[in-house]
Amino acid sequence: MTEAALPPATAVEEAVPPVAAGQKRLILVDGSGYIFRAFHALPPMTRPDGTHVNAVFGFTQMLSQFLSRHAATHIAVVFDSARLTFRNDFYPDYKAHRPEPPPELIPQFALIREATEALGVCQAEQPGFEADDLIAAYARVFVEEGGEVSIVSSDKDLMQLIGPGVQMLDPIKQKPIREPEVFEKFGVTPDKVVEVQALAGDSTDNVPGVPGIGIKTAAQLINEYGDLETLLANTAKIKQPKRREALELNAEKARISKRLVQLDAHAPLPCPIEKMLTRAPHPATLEKFLRENGFRSLLARLGLGDASAVTRGNGFRPPAPASEAPVATAEATPFGDYATVTTIEALREWITAAQAAGVVGFDTETDNLNAMKARLVGFSLATAPGRACYVPLRHEGSGDLMGAAHPEQIDAEAALAEIKPLLEDPSVLKVLHNAKYDLEVLWRAENGGIAVAPVDDTMLMSYALRAGKHGHGMDELALLHLGHSCITFDSVTGTGRNRITFSKVPLDKATAYAAEDADVTLRLWHALRPELRGARALTLYEQVERRMVAVLRDMEIAGIKIDAAELSRIGVDFTEKLARYEREIHELAGKPFNVGSPKQLGEILFDEQKLPGGKRSKLTGAWGTDASVLEELAVQGHALPRRVLDWRQIAKLKSTYVDALAQAADAQGRVHTDFAMALTSTGRLSSSDPNLQNIPVRTEEGARIRRAFVAEPGHVLLAADYSQIELRILAHVADVPALKDAFAKGQDIHSRTAADIFHLAPEAVDKEARRRAKTINFGIIYGMSAFGLGARLGIGPGEARAIIDAYFGQYPGIRACMEKLKEDARSTGYVQTPFGRKLWIADIASKDPVRRGGAERAAINAPFQGGAAEVIKRAMVRLPLALREAGLGARMLLQVHDELVFEVPTAEVEATSALVKSIMEGVASLSVPLAVEIGHGASWSEAH
Repeated sequence: MTEAALPPATAVEEAVPPVAAGQKRLILVDGSGYIFRAFHALPPMTRPDGTHVNAVFGFTQMLSQFLSRHAATHIAVVFDSARLTFRNDFYPDYKAHRPEPPPELIPQFALIREATEALGVCQAEQPGFEADDLIAAYARVFVEEGGEVSIVSSDKDLMQLIGPGVQMLDPIKQKPIREPEVFEKFGVTPDKVVEVQALAGDSTDNVPGVPGIGIKTAAQLINEYGDLETLLANTAKIKQPKRREALELNAEKARISKRLVQLDAHAPLPCPIEKMLTRAPHPATLEKFLRENGFRSLLARLGLGDASAVTRGNGFRPPAPASEAPVATAEATPFGDYATVTTIEALREWITAAQAAGVVGFDTETDNLNAMKARLVGFSLATAPGRACYVPLRHEGSGDLMGAAHPEQIDAEAALAEIKPLLEDPSVLKVLHNAKYDLEVLWRAENGGIAVAPVDDTMLMSYALRAGKHGHGMDELALLHLGHSCITFDSVTGTGRNRITFSKVPLDKATAYAAEDADVTLRLWHALRPELRGARALTLYEQVERRMVAVLRDMEIAGIKIDAAELSRIGVDFTEKLARYEREIHELAGKPFNVGSPKQLGEILFDEQKLPGGKRSKLTGAWGTDASVLEELAVQGHALPRRVLDWRQIAKLKSTYVDALAQAADAQGRVHTDFAMALTSTGRLSSSDPNLQNIPVRTEEGARIRRAFVAEPGHVLLAADYSQIELRILAHVADVPALKDAFAKGQDIHSRTAADIFHLAPEAVDKEARRRAKTINFGIIYGMSAFGLGARLGIGPGEARAIIDAYFGQYPGIRACMEKLKEDARSTGYVQTPFGRKLWIADIASKDPVRRGGAERAAINAPFQGGAAEVIKRAMVRLPLALREAGLGARMLLQVHDELVFEVPTAEVEATSALVKSIMEGVASLSVPLAVEIGHGASWSEAH
């Protein structure tokens, strides 16, 4: 077992000053916070008998570091005893949806308690009470006895305890949390925190609160009325009708919520305070525990064994081994002065250092942005902040040697053979940024392929934390989190015609750029990894986003086969159709012109034909002729703009797919798209180079293009598509009984909606009524206005408004849900999917009404689109393993929003279909069933 390391602690003298003579100080450590941080921060580790111990190791390391840096007269670690507490007696749903701990963590709980005892620290837990209750009770008693208390936790529920004699210490940021920090988070003083929480609720713990009221609104109300009961007694004075109604209808929920969040400061004290006096651990006991669990590095670090050196006094202060220099923090260590590794011996030294560290930053340098075409030029390693190197492999010489291999570098095959065991070592965590790219490059390496694992991806950490808030590129994150401006790619390779490939960059410049990438990646890991748990994004990152890296790597490497002959036939047909459309357009215009020229088209439409609604660009003075302008004119019945739209669609399909696919196919006739994992604001994947997600689904031309995607001989393509998943999530989130009933009964949802909102008998719903209902069902998800709906249905805004009003009248829960989403976005800056992912909404506070309106529509749509994205991602991370375990040979090739495409041996179609359907329909537990439609055929078109 190679032990990993946690991020180094920073100095904390300002947070917890020394204990003065005669002073009493109690430090209460939230044990759960330490446990889960340790478990998720470290790769899997087992002791000699196979027991998982990564959480035990991390907990022991963190607690020993804490003890060596903090002074106190009393200390205790407080643990949760069980999932059920007295709160479940009066509210059974409290924390009911929290998942069980991972199975590999459960056996470690008992060992962690042994670690606490071995370190000489008192521990406290009490059945029926949460650790937070015990912390509240101990803090109350200790302050009453004249002492002061520091609570080591970042849990917001404990902030209600802050006051005279009581502060918190954020264990990640190592900064104190006092009244100003509480006011910044909740908008009230600590004594009012429970009042705010009672109104706002907490979806993570199933605390209901009052629907439609977030933290910001709750704080305003409590600051105005003083407390919950005074507010509820004066709801008649509230001017906003929706807010008043929500408070009146949910008063009892608010009271229950307050009971749920109010900590019991009179809970039992299972460990007497006098037993919490600080004491040094017994060296023999601690050494025995560390040896039994195989923690050799901790034995050395704590000076035990042959070099035992434990001092007694106010706290535990083990010395650092003389051979180890203090590890500088990521924030304090300067960037630069990196090494260029040009010999096997030097590379081995770096590999040994990486193995000892247990965590290594890693990056590749290549000659192409497309991973399937890229050639590995070099790689970089970072073993600690500021400690990084670059290993050139295929740099070319300079001057007369340009084009020849650079003389100062290791043979590529030899270097890859050396680095492969480290990259595949399960006990060393590899930290990358946009790991999928590097994993594909290394998998394609000529020495047989390198399967890098385990991996952390700082890009995906940032994306899990703040999708939609900002970009997730390394340069942007370095500036945001590290205050560091990275060396740019353009500065080392040049731009435009003068750009050179990275293989021609001189080694000094290449080292400065490439090693900095690995260094920055490791520093970002130190900054972002601890945030995940506090932001409740850890499960999303670890169980979904990170697992998608290997899944997408395999999909992109597999690619999908193209029928070149069919593609050629489609190209000929599209060329003929474009020519025919162009002739018709010229006839309608009364003269020939360049159909692809927006300027000439604008002059024809608005100068010569005098069509209404034209607008000139303020910059160029040219008429606007984008799709929205032409669509509006086409709706009004004008033939020329309609035919131009048809021409544009065919021209785009020909250039984007017919021509591009033929060029993109590899020697085996397969094309390999690139799935971007952190580009959209909703969690959806996007596809490029080529984009295989935007092929029209319902047009004849789109079906023809899909006909060119085929299976290998002896196989078929199988398409599995979630049916109306965003509407199902809407029914679940908005809790709409009629829609939930329709989905539960397998009814046609659009016919059911038509019958409900138009008050028709089911048998009286015709195609037109269903079409209208379908348009509004999907339009509602996108925040469509009456004007937009009217344009889609070809009716006036007044009639469209009446339909929307009828819809909301029939399904009032949907309107309430939409208003709450907008309020959440305005008060917090983000909305959440049903699974808890935060989706940040740009421009929600914009003073520009157009931009703000767009942001509000995005806030309405994001949870449903984001929820659907998370459902299919959950399926994607489960399916490859399920297929392998079932002995099936199917390969997942594509994801197109709500659809997955597989290549399946013909003899296994039935078994694969059943397994795929079962997995996809069972990945999420909603109040409506998920439904998956499956088809198969020789081509992608036939599979639909």
